[in-house]
Amino acid sequence: MTLKEAQKSVDRWIKEYGVRYFSELTNMACLTEEVGELARVMARKYGDQSFKAGEKENLGEEMADVLWVLICLANQTGVDLTEEFKKTIEKKTRRDSLRHIENKKLTT
Repeated sequence: MTLKEAQKSVDRWIKEYGVRYFSELTNMACLTEEVGELARVMARKYGDQSFKAGEKENLGEEMADVLWVLICLANQTGVDLTEEFKKTIEKKTRRDSLRHIENKKLTT
């Protein structure tokens, strides 16, 4: 599924099942909440915390939840994620084409 297809799929779902998009501010709060849930799983899986009884290692699910809300925000604010992501890759390539390769912290 492409980003464009994902944006269309989310929009269809919202129109069919979600009644309407939450407000942009509510979705921003939801995005923050979802990132926090992802951070919790990361801290338990890769950090020093351990999973509580009954908690599951649902890293992919939490990442997908973050993506869902981000796509909602993109849809309701008229952002084409495909175009913006292409621009980001170009920007990072221009700005950082040598930066990481020459970073001794990464190559030693």
